[in-house]
Amino acid sequence: MDVDALSARLTAVASPPRLRILAVLGDGPLHVSEIARRVGMSRPLLYMHLTKLEENGYVSGHLELSPDGRALKVFEIQEFSITVDLAAIRAAVDEPGPEPET
Repeated sequence: MDVDALSARLTAVASPPRLRILAVLGDGPLHVSEIARRVGMSRPLLYMHLTKLEENGYVSGHLELSPDGRALKVFEIQEFSITVDLAAIRAAVDEPGPEPET
């Protein structure tokens, strides 16, 4: 993981609301309305946070049909581990990043 990827992963969880979302999802998959209710957040704001978490590999979302036929967006945790120590930072800094566009 290069320094930009490490920074993005850390930034994605460096937010109290996102940490709350991860904690709630730790009990199992939930649909968006239930997550919003449990963390006390509007659905549009929740989607913003879920997008950041999904882009960085912490959660994944998929559609499910409710018993009454409505489509529900369900999110679940993706197993992850983050180790931030001097060795991890040095490895990230030494890892070549993407080639700059010309």
